[in-house]
Amino acid sequence: MPKIAEVCRHVRSKNAGPFWITVDFFFADDDSFARYRDAPELGPDLFARLFGTDPAGVKRVPVDALRMIKISYPRPHPQGWRHERDMHGGQQFARLLSVELA
Repeated sequence: MPKIAEVCRHVRSKNAGPFWITVDFFFADDDSFARYRDAPELGPDLFARLFGTDPAGVKRVPVDALRMIKISYPRPHPQGWRHERDMHGGQQFARLLSVELA
């Protein structure tokens, strides 16, 4: 089974305000994008498992023209809380890279 790092040419995460993180998956080719555009493997359950977020709050927006999927999820705590380890959300993507896709 391929991993996210193998089907995407770039994966990034970023702060999307004080209460949200956004992850962008840029796919390497049209076939990979078509295969995973609506795949449940890149859905709310994955983000609930990896980031401890409520799956009902996960938002998924495919951007066909860019062969990418934008997924946003609520932060477990507001940005800047006293135990913050990634203020800008820029490191959150790392744990997604080794996720296997069907």
